[in-house]
Amino acid sequence: MDKNVELRLLSSLEKIYHNDTLPQKDYKGFSILKNEKKSFQVAVVCDKEFNGALSVSSHIKNIRKYSVEYIKSDYPMAKGADDYYRFSEDEYYPDLLLPFADTVTFKKGVNLFWIELIPESTFVGTDNIEISVIENDSVIASKYLQIEVIDYDLDFDNFIYTCWFHTDCLMSYYNIEAFSDEYWRITKNFLKTANEYGMNCVLTPIFTPPLDTEAGKERPTVQLIDVTVENGIYSFNFDKLTQWIDMAHNCGIEYFELSHFYTQWGANYAPKIMATVDGEYKKIFGWETKASSKEYKKFLTQLSTELKLYLENRNLKDKTLLHVSDEPNFSMLRSYSKASKLIHKLYKGYKIVDALSDIWYYKLGIVSSPIPSNDHINKFIGKTDELWTYYCSAQNKKYVSNRFFCNDSIRTRVIGYQMFKYDVKGFLHWGYNFYYTQLSKALIDPYKVSDAGGKFPSGDSYVVYPAKDGTANHSIRLKVFYDALQDMAALNTLKNLTDKTTCVSIIEENSKHNITFSDYPHSDEWMLNTREKINSAIKDNIK
Repeated sequence: MDKNVELRLLSSLEKIYHNDTLPQKDYKGFSILKNEKKSFQVAVVCDKEFNGALSVSSHIKNIRKYSVEYIKSDYPMAKGADDYYRFSEDEYYPDLLLPFADTVTFKKGVNLFWIELIPESTFVGTDNIEISVIENDSVIASKYLQIEVIDYDLDFDNFIYTCWFHTDCLMSYYNIEAFSDEYWRITKNFLKTANEYGMNCVLTPIFTPPLDTEAGKERPTVQLIDVTVENGIYSFNFDKLTQWIDMAHNCGIEYFELSHFYTQWGANYAPKIMATVDGEYKKIFGWETKASSKEYKKFLTQLSTELKLYLENRNLKDKTLLHVSDEPNFSMLRSYSKASKLIHKLYKGYKIVDALSDIWYYKLGIVSSPIPSNDHINKFIGKTDELWTYYCSAQNKKYVSNRFFCNDSIRTRVIGYQMFKYDVKGFLHWGYNFYYTQLSKALIDPYKVSDAGGKFPSGDSYVVYPAKDGTANHSIRLKVFYDALQDMAALNTLKNLTDKTTCVSIIEENSKHNITFSDYPHSDEWMLNTREKINSAIKDNIK
């Protein structure tokens, strides 16, 4: 052989930067439940470039293979963050996963690949997976990894997960018109991927969402409810909304999170709303419309009557989440309070949620279902009827979980254990596919600009990349966060077989660790071993 090729096996938690030394020991294997996805990594180290194939042989036939690609970060983290980040010397981070079948060009140096197994329910038991590097039909390097598929399913326990879906970003990136055939095709592709990796609730733009928009400016119109005004009377057509709901259901979506009724950061203005007025299509509300406007209140009142009837006729009342305004703080209490009072009156009996971190909004009865950030959640634990959480670019202190490029993957994944322990029922993030700069001023290429134009730490604003064919390319962070959801589901499964005390004792190693949203072992080995202990306990308690 005229070349030296070394094959190494790594867990899905390893993040290998350029010039990193590979771990000394190979990853040996893992167990999974029947309806669980599981990933590991393969490093192929070559002293010469050559064309060959990476083969993965298993009784499990549904295997996805990706090359791990590196993405530039000019702004990996804000100043003042805690010390639990790892920065790349060359400013490139492993994140993008590009699918391939077999043939691949192995470059000189370290070639990193991501392997994802998706078991079929027909296979249970142990399997020795053979991973081989092949050139000219000859195996030049190979290793084995042992897995066990446990004859039981994960229980996701009605957990709600939404990661805000921005169809206008898809329109801008692919240069397509709203509600065209291409719009629906590409939107469906991206939504299918979102659901496959845990998202069962979708931000639904009944009007163009007033999110991350520069004051006085507009985002592209994606309004699903058609409005007509004749002689001062509003009427509504829900055909596009019906098409959206039917598409989402087809993708596996169960919950619908209606876009906010007021602008972000205080509920001071109405969102952009378009209508056909006496035959002319034009904007009827927007930045020039104060939230307290009598005409806007009239509009919301008329809308609520028809929208509630529409949702309830489709049995969606209990599957609908409403928003007032995103991320108000204490200084915005007055304007938010007035807006919230009206929405709660118009939609009595509906779940109304907002991301906020000031508990006074809840204590004063201004919001019924707050969603605090994970660095402020301690104030809400045990105080609310139902606990949710979120994070965004601001959650970079106190060692709380997040999904930045420069996070170790365990910091992204540990939130599954945390949410289980504290009975969190839902998780929200603002950026599934936000491909604009901050305040939506300009379109970016997410393959080249990962930080919203230097405004949000890389990894905050999207977890999928737009492929040329209108599908979503995956990221490491997409899959690692889904591992967190699967960890939480595994604990739910074990709780149903035993009790919660048993589950917490495993993740806390019989009180050796006190798991909080800020305190947990910073150890891949702990995370991997703990999940194996959970699986072993499930197996032992299956009747």
